[in-house]
Amino acid sequence: MDALKVLSSVKILIVEDSPSDVRLVREALRDSEFIVHLTVCKDGAEALEYLERSKTSQAALPDLILLDLNLPLKTGHEVLTEIKRDPLLKKIPVLIMTSSVDEKDLAAAYDLNANCYIRKPLDLPEYVRVVRAIEDFWLTTVTLPEIYNVPETVTAVH
Repeated sequence: MDALKVLSSVKILIVEDSPSDVRLVREALRDSEFIVHLTVCKDGAEALEYLERSKTSQAALPDLILLDLNLPLKTGHEVLTEIKRDPLLKKIPVLIMTSSVDEKDLAAAYDLNANCYIRKPLDLPEYVRVVRAIEDFWLTTVTLPEIYNVPETVTAVH
């Protein structure tokens, strides 16, 4: 049986246009048990460009993506669609973190294969609680696939 991969550092991509929300996530991760490398993209187009560049150096791919829905240039739903269409990127967990309370946004996110949908907390203590829950579940409890393997070629079955 293979040994489980134990994370000591984690790469998180935050796709968020609100500097105050980015600051809250940074603050919540400050006391993490992991070495956290955060990359921030301020709009959907920037996020997709970053992910495309990261594919050429697979070690630079994020381990986790926090994605807002209400973004300039390309919406979170558009970004999620592109991520989940890509054979390599689709393995990265995408956590929707948004202020939207619209049930249509919730349903659309899950229809597009979001890994979870989180409504943004309103204050720092709640942000810390939510981010620690994300860290505990997605980085400690869950066993994730090794995304850095080259995707297998899909062969058609006749």
